[in-house]
Amino acid sequence: MSLQGTQVIDLTRIISGPFCTQLLADFGADVIKIETPSGDPLRGQGKGKNGLSWYFASYNRNKRSVALDLRSEAGLEVLREMIKGADVLVENYRAGVLAKMGLSDDELKALNPKLVVCHISGFGADGPYAQRPSFDFIAQAMSGFMSVNGNRDDDPQRSGLPISDLVAGLYAALGVSATLAGTRREDRTFQSVDVGLTDSLISLLSYMASDTLVAGKPPERSGNDHPLVAPYGLFQTADTPIAIAPSNDMIFARLLKVLGREELLNDPRFDTNDKRMADRKAIRAEIEPIFLTDSCANWIDRLNEGGVPAGPVMSVPDVFEDPQVKHREMVVEVPHGEHGNVRMLGFPVKVKPDGCEMRHPAPELGEHGNAVLRALGYSAERIAELRASGVLAGGTETVRGA
Repeated sequence: MSLQGTQVIDLTRIISGPFCTQLLADFGADVIKIETPSGDPLRGQGKGKNGLSWYFASYNRNKRSVALDLRSEAGLEVLREMIKGADVLVENYRAGVLAKMGLSDDELKALNPKLVVCHISGFGADGPYAQRPSFDFIAQAMSGFMSVNGNRDDDPQRSGLPISDLVAGLYAALGVSATLAGTRREDRTFQSVDVGLTDSLISLLSYMASDTLVAGKPPERSGNDHPLVAPYGLFQTADTPIAIAPSNDMIFARLLKVLGREELLNDPRFDTNDKRMADRKAIRAEIEPIFLTDSCANWIDRLNEGGVPAGPVMSVPDVFEDPQVKHREMVVEVPHGEHGNVRMLGFPVKVKPDGCEMRHPAPELGEHGNAVLRALGYSAERIAELRASGVLAGGTETVRGA
């Protein structure tokens, strides 16, 4: 796998950072998750079974765990020793927190001149908002993202998913991977990757941004209708709504052919997309009654056969039962020791022949502490001292053969 042989020190918790490091781990990196003695807060969130949060398990597979008290000098010294031999360090504290721990970029560079350090924070490492606390909801609100969601007369709407956390995690993994790919390890110099949740969402504004920059005014919310193309959105069928996406004049012509309304191509009200956009209600009034004559499933078959993108609005349980999703193995079942089997999302990137693989499930808290410290040269006596003092916490390799 592409990142095999790469060691990552993971000082992250909740979503954005763990998602980044899980992506690196899925591609083969050896990710050592450093947790407080009480563990990543995500261990106690979400639904679970047999004492395990599946929420936590789904963001921390393929990692090892060491539980350290980083408020102690002894704990920080262990961390420094780990950093010396690592390739990457990822953290998602508030900007500046790592520096207050004595691990500024300059201090990290002195420890390891070849290190790639990745900082994930709400607003980025610098600027007037750098020290502000932030979470996904704040990034959604302040990026413009919420302002374009929902119907025209509705209040702004957040995404149901923690979208800024996930996008920032993706960008962070991309930034780290691109930096690693740029040079051989022996030629590498210290690099700092800086990712902000708000920046990440701003980068996704797409045509909303370009149109605003051209026109100098905010885009209007259009709900499920496309802001640039019509007709494009949800239409009611005889049973459930159908999503259709005739994104250009050619596909619009295909749509009318399937619906048996090809004469509308010559209707002066609808012969250009601009005219259809100017009167969405009129074009909808012409075609939606036709959709009401048959079921969603039948319309999907007819439209897809006619070259028109169309699909149902599926619930999350429906998604997991879909034959395409099953074929693509987007849900995997992972044995998790005494916790039983855990179902979680699969690998969205398919690389052949050496792609992502499930090497081991999410670790127990501190499960690999002894093994990691032994690899650093710590004696059994010193490890016992660190455990006795509370600097090293959590399980030992007896939990699952670390």
